[in-house]
Amino acid sequence: MSDLERELDSRRDAHREALFDLLRIPSVSADSAYRAGIDRAADWLVDRFRGMGLTVDRIATSTHPIVYAESAPVAGAPTVLIYGHYDVQPPDPLDLWQSPPFEPTVRDGKVYARGSTDDKGQLLTHVLSAETWLATEGPLPIQLKFLIEGEEECGSEGLGELLDGKLSILGKPAMEGLKCDVAVISDTCQFAPGQPAITYGLKGIAYFQVDLVGPSIDLHSGSFGGAVTNPANTLARLLASLVGEDGRIRIPGFYDDVRPLTDDERRAYASLGFDENAFRAGIGVDGVTGEVGYTTLERKWARPTCDINGLWSGYQGEGAKTVLPSKAGAKFSFRLVPDQDPPKIAAALRQYLEAQLPPGIRMKLTEMHHAPAVIVPLDSPYVAAAADAIEQGFGRRPVFIREGGSIPVVTSFARKLGVDTLLLGWGQNDDAAHSPNEKFALEDFYRGIRASAALWRRLAADRA
Repeated sequence: MSDLERELDSRRDAHREALFDLLRIPSVSADSAYRAGIDRAADWLVDRFRGMGLTVDRIATSTHPIVYAESAPVAGAPTVLIYGHYDVQPPDPLDLWQSPPFEPTVRDGKVYARGSTDDKGQLLTHVLSAETWLATEGPLPIQLKFLIEGEEECGSEGLGELLDGKLSILGKPAMEGLKCDVAVISDTCQFAPGQPAITYGLKGIAYFQVDLVGPSIDLHSGSFGGAVTNPANTLARLLASLVGEDGRIRIPGFYDDVRPLTDDERRAYASLGFDENAFRAGIGVDGVTGEVGYTTLERKWARPTCDINGLWSGYQGEGAKTVLPSKAGAKFSFRLVPDQDPPKIAAALRQYLEAQLPPGIRMKLTEMHHAPAVIVPLDSPYVAAAADAIEQGFGRRPVFIREGGSIPVVTSFARKLGVDTLLLGWGQNDDAAHSPNEKFALEDFYRGIRASAALWRRLAADRA
């Protein structure tokens, strides 16, 4: 065991206290009532980085501050950009938490608190590995740049300003300041307990809101039903038409650009030993559905999907009210796979819905946000280095997986910085990241710190 590894072990209690300190800060980005918590969390990170001797910039944006910190460059060694976010989801509904969301509580070796796995706990593994290295080994063997935003959970507007060149870093153009060889994000999951993973693919997203308007006011359903087109009925028909009984999306041209799964990928997924019974039990359902001809993992990771995220219309209070509503609306999204183009999908969707509108209904289709899918080449030397580091930190070789979620900043790094991103997740799929009782296993927190430190050493060794 190296001096660094012994020091990491000896600092476990201190690392846990650092995690708990950050988790106690209610940095909810979506609710302005928590703005003081946002500022406190940003200041906490600034103070931590300054205490490590890093060069720090607290970047003001039109929304929430971005914290940037960098170590000294190392000649001939790679530069790694570490991205994360210090903001968290709203804690509601509070009555479903077993312990207060901003009072970290340990049960069965797991810390329960909002932000524990998404993303404060995972992000902090890289901060603490660098801090321990600097205190034990001296200067880092590679240059690290930390880019930590405060509104990942509500749109990343400030980060968009930075990446669009509207803001500077340490007085330099943002793209110059962020120049790196590879990016690292820990905001994903392991494949299963005890089985670490590297996520090499993310789905893209195309998110929409549709609003339908019929009569100018709500009408008596007895007097007008059957004579006036009901927006709620129309909404139900339109949404139901998006996906067929075979699980395939019915928009013409939707699958034209879908990159098919390779035989090697299908064999690799099948070899992972995915427990579908445990999957169903974990989410409380007695069966699964989806596109015919594909397994549950293949549907989750590598096939496009469509889901209604919210819908509204008519009377929703107590008791009955026989109303023909004047308006109806819904939010829905498509998860996209490599080679699908979100603007092309949006144009096809609009044409498809407009062709089905009945008389008396006007439609407004709003494109909320979108991002294309991402695939990281598995033959990258950075992927190989990450696999070795994770094996050292977790004691087991990682498997390679895709993820059904979307992290738009990964696309931004590829397009604007020209670099791939290593998605190294320490969490678990049942960590309840956006739900009550969010948790993070403390042992995975410590393993993540060890893997992070091992990655810096492994990347430095590659330059020799």
